Amino acid sequence: MKIIKRIFYTICIMVMLGCAGILYCALNPQVTEKLAAALEENTEDITAAGVLYNDDADTDGTALEDSGADGTNQQAADKSGEADTQAYQTPEDSNVTAPDEVDGKNGYEPIKDVSEQIADTEAQSLKEELDTGELGSSLDFDEEKYPYYAMLEDNLKKLYKQIYANASETIVSFAPVEEVNTTELKTAFEAFFNDHPEIFWIQTGYSCKYTQDGQCVEIILKYYPIVNNLEAAENDFEAQAQNIINGASELETDYDKEKYVHDALITKVDYDASADMNQSAYSALVNGSSVCAGYARAFQYIMQQMEIPTYYCTGYSGEEHAWNIIKLGEEYYNVDVTWDDTEPSTYNYFNKTDADYAQTHVRKNLSVYLPACNGTEYTAEEGEEPENVEIPQDAVVDKTVQPLTWDSESTKESEEDTASEALKRAGVEQSEVIDTLEDYYNDCYTQLVNLGSGDRQFINVVTEVEWIVIEQEYSTGRYEDGYVKAALEELGMERFAIQIEAENLGDGYYRLYHNVVTWRD
Repeated sequence: MKIIKRIFYTICIMVMLGCAGILYCALNPQVTEKLAAALEENTEDITAAGVLYNDDADTDGTALEDSGADGTNQQAADKSGEADTQAYQTPEDSNVTAPDEVDGKNGYEPIKDVSEQIADTEAQSLKEELDTGELGSSLDFDEEKYPYYAMLEDNLKKLYKQIYANASETIVSFAPVEEVNTTELKTAFEAFFNDHPEIFWIQTGYSCKYTQDGQCVEIILKYYPIVNNLEAAENDFEAQAQNIINGASELETDYDKEKYVHDALITKVDYDASADMNQSAYSALVNGSSVCAGYARAFQYIMQQMEIPTYYCTGYSGEEHAWNIIKLGEEYYNVDVTWDDTEPSTYNYFNKTDADYAQTHVRKNLSVYLPACNGTEYTAEEGEEPENVEIPQDAVVDKTVQPLTWDSESTKESEEDTASEALKRAGVEQSEVIDTLEDYYNDCYTQLVNLGSGDRQFINVVTEVEWIVIEQEYSTGRYEDGYVKAALEELGMERFAIQIEAENLGDGYYRLYHNVVTWRD
C-alpha cells in the first residue's frame, strides 16, 4: 500500500512541475523562442546531410537522402561550380507548373534501365564468356566541360569511360570494367549520357543482367536504327552543327554567340512531340523537329564546340523537362530554348537565375549538383525579341579531327575469327547474316509470302546491333509498315499475329524464330 501511495505522489509532483513549466513559458515568451530556435538549429544540422535526387523521388522534386551509395562524389559535385560558392537550392515551393503559353512543351524521357536478375549459373557463364569491350582508359575528360564526369567516384569514372568507348564503337553488350551494382550503373550511365550529346545514336534506355546480390555482370546498350548508316548520319549532324557555328563565330563575345545559337535553333527547329529520335541532338539539328531534350542537347553540343561551358540540365516543370545551364564569364545562367520557341518567340527563359525559374523549373537527379545559377550581367534587354536567323549552309566537315580518342584495350579476339567460329557452330554462313533493317524487312516479307497464309514459322540471323534495332521496331509497332502490311496484301489476308524468340549465338549474333499466324475475318 505504501508503494502505491509513493507512486501516486510521484505522478502528482511530475504533473504539477509540468504545469508550472508551461505556465512559466506562457508568461515568458522569450524562453519559448529560444527553445524553438534551438530545435530548428538541430533540425538544420540533420537535414544538411548530403542528399541525392533521383527519378524515384516525388515529381515535385522531393529529395531522397543518400550517402554516396550510388557512386557520386559529393565533394567533386560541390566543386563543379567553384566560381560560384553557393550550391543549387531546391525552390521552397517545388510544386512547379508550366505557364499556359508553354504548357505541354516538355517531352524529356528520364534514363531507364531494364534490369534482369539471373541465376548464378548464367552469371558465371557470362563472366567466363563476356569481355569488357573497349575500356577507354586513355580518355581524358575536362571537368568543366564534362561536369557529370566530375561528380563520380573513381570506380564509376572508369565505368563512364567504358560506356563512352563502347557506345562510340556501337558495341552492344560487355562486362563492366568495375564491380558495380544496378544503382551505380544507372548513375554512371546518366552521367555519360548527360555529358555527351555527340553520341546521338544511343537511346536513353539500357539494360543489365545482375546477380541475386545486385552485382551487374552484363551491360546492354540500345541504339537508334540510324547506327546502320552511322557515317552518313555523323556527316549530316556535324555539317548542320557547323552551319550554325559558322554564323556564330563571326560575333565577338560569348554572349553574342550564345544569342545567335539560341535564335538559330528557334528558327530551325519545330516542337513536335512525335518527332523521331526526339531525345537526341540529331532530331533538332538534322531532322528539324524535336522536344525539349533535342533542343537542349543541340544547344549544348554547339556551345561545347565553341568552348563555352554548357550543360544539359534535367528536372520537372509540370512534366519531365530538360533545359541548359551556361557559363559566361564567372557566372552561370539557365537557358530554356524550347520555351522561348513560341509564337512570337521570346527571351522569357533566356539567361535566367534559379530564383527566376523557381516557379517553373526544379532540378532532379544528378542535375542538382550542377552549379547554382545566379548570374545577372548577361541577360536580354526587356522587350527584345529573337531574330529570324539566316543560317549559313553547306559547311565542310573535317572528319580527320577527333576530339576524343583512346587506345583499344578490348580483350576480344579479332571479329573475323570469333564471328566465323560462332556462325560455324550454329551452321550459318556469313553471307546469311542480316545487318541492316531494310534487309531484315525484305527477308521477312519474302519468307512470309513464300510460306503462305496460316500458322507458319521462319528464321533469320542478325547481328547483335541489328537485334537491338529490331526490338525497338516491334515495341513501337513500326514493323507493321516495314513488311507486314505488304505481306498481308500479297497473301490476301486481313489479320496477323507474331511471336519472336531470339537465340543468342554468341560473338554478336542472334537467330530469330518468327511464329506467325495470318487469317481473314
